[in-house]
Amino acid sequence: MFKKILKWAAIVLLLLVILFVTFVGPWPTYGSSDVTQEPYFKEVVAKIDENIKQSTIGAEVGGLEAGWSKQSIVPAIGTPLAGYGNREGKPSTGVHDEIFVRALALHEGDDTVVIVGSDMLIVPNNVADIARADAAAATPLTPNDILFNASHTHCGPGAWGPGFAGKAFSGDYSESVMTELGHSFGDAIIAAYKALEPAEIAHGTLDVPEFIRNRVRDNAPTDNQLKYLIARQADGDTCYLASYSAHPTVLGGSVMEFSADYPGYLYRYIESQTKQFSMYLGGAVGSMGPRSGGSGDGFDKAQNMGEELAKKILADVGNAKFTNRAEIASVGFPFETPSLQMTPMGRKWRVSPFLVPMLGIDNIAWVQGVRVGDMFFYGTPCDMSGEIAIEMKQWAKGKNVDLWVLSFCGDYIGYVSPQKYYWTADPNGDEQYEMFLMSWFGPNQEPFFTETMETMVEKMYAAL
Repeated sequence: MFKKILKWAAIVLLLLVILFVTFVGPWPTYGSSDVTQEPYFKEVVAKIDENIKQSTIGAEVGGLEAGWSKQSIVPAIGTPLAGYGNREGKPSTGVHDEIFVRALALHEGDDTVVIVGSDMLIVPNNVADIARADAAAATPLTPNDILFNASHTHCGPGAWGPGFAGKAFSGDYSESVMTELGHSFGDAIIAAYKALEPAEIAHGTLDVPEFIRNRVRDNAPTDNQLKYLIARQADGDTCYLASYSAHPTVLGGSVMEFSADYPGYLYRYIESQTKQFSMYLGGAVGSMGPRSGGSGDGFDKAQNMGEELAKKILADVGNAKFTNRAEIASVGFPFETPSLQMTPMGRKWRVSPFLVPMLGIDNIAWVQGVRVGDMFFYGTPCDMSGEIAIEMKQWAKGKNVDLWVLSFCGDYIGYVSPQKYYWTADPNGDEQYEMFLMSWFGPNQEPFFTETMETMVEKMYAAL
């Protein structure tokens, strides 16, 4: 009898070990490869080729039109905030400053794009899908035409993500909150499209290192570019669009009120000074932290940072040169990521790829590209590293393209960090969180996103 008990105990233990290894790990990590030979990259190139046919690149450039709109996305008080895990999904207590989804539509010839900025942590795909459907029902817009972006404020609405990962980032899931957010996004897109009028645009780039830091590596590079675009309709109505790469984490996890953080102070200051419309896009925030300056509590610091950035834009807009001609083109599509490679135990072992559905991590993500004249907006579904963005922008400049690198544009697949650090990062150091826990899909992600961007640019600017 005792031998039989030992036999069954051994069998049960063996089964538990097999189940643990199969569904949790550890599995051996895979190494770097030529990403251009990977099936998932070849699939992306094929989608770019097919997707780009929807734009009339190389045709005679017509007159430009622009329109914009906004919708409040303040949910019911008590809805959890998205962002810091130390909040543990606790209910929100109020609204410090109103949060929005804002949209800028641009049209030329047969082509239209809508650039969407939002006071959100990310734009989850369930929200984007509702907005895409709403826009398709009310306008000629297709998913290819809409670029979604979140500022990455950690004081925006939560409750939008089902599953373990969604709950960790945004609290308990609420289908009604998620659905309402999606329709608000859709309403802003539709209203911006319907507001299209003849317009001209200008843009500029400022070097602003004093409000950004590399939060992972001392003395490492930072993406200092503060970018702006101005769209001005014939009657003088104007939209100011800005983008910067410092994390909107001036406000900490103790804040339980909805707020847009420093980007909100930026666009509100521009609106107060110009009596016009303003919006914000989150840049390449991976490893880029804020230097908020000022004194007092977090809100005072957020105000100081946002308003100082706004002042720099307003001081420079007189140098911007307007044009009413700008070729418009866009690509946007979902792709399947490589196998999960989260490595919380160091670089030799990774968690099981079968853990993806169990964690609620979606391995389908969107990548987007929008051409507006010599500007190219590159939308990535991740915390894109500011260090990577620096090199991307230098490459694009050599092509006479003004590259805007954006994060959180269609779901979320973790951090994308520089390839050069992937195998040398200290698992017990400051890099542990971004490089080992949040770098979900392996060492090839920098070359994947770089090659994808370069492919888009080369095909969409082939006529230059």
